[in-house]
Amino acid sequence: MALRLSQSVFAAASVFAMVSGIGIGFSNHGAYFYMNLVLILQLMWSLFLACEDIFALRNKKYLHTWHNLLFIVCIDMAMATLIFTGASASAGLTILIMWDMKLCGAYPRLACRQFALSTTLAFITWLLQAASAFSGFRLLASFF
Repeated sequence: MALRLSQSVFAAASVFAMVSGIGIGFSNHGAYFYMNLVLILQLMWSLFLACEDIFALRNKKYLHTWHNLLFIVCIDMAMATLIFTGASASAGLTILIMWDMKLCGAYPRLACRQFALSTTLAFITWLLQAASAFSGFRLLASFF
């Protein structure tokens, strides 16, 4: 449950860092828009599973059957892949804007620091999601 809550916190922080950027909006760039879309999906998925775990602990239910766990692991691995592609594309665009084209100095309204912070937080979210997916896969393998 700690992994789920930390995924939610870092995904929300990444989305907030991107949206709070003053100036030219992130929706002008497809990679940033895709990353935010995936992180919002991740936020909803992690909060749903955290609420499910809290419900199971509170009502003393056992939800880790292999059918349920297989579904969760498949979605976790798909979400980890989507987060990685979004974060990688955003990192490439951030490096292009900040270092290669040096647009941050030319256009002070461009929120380069927020883009870099949001991309970094997205990679942290991906690391936590990958850890969750692999631990779920290990738990799933213990059923057989």
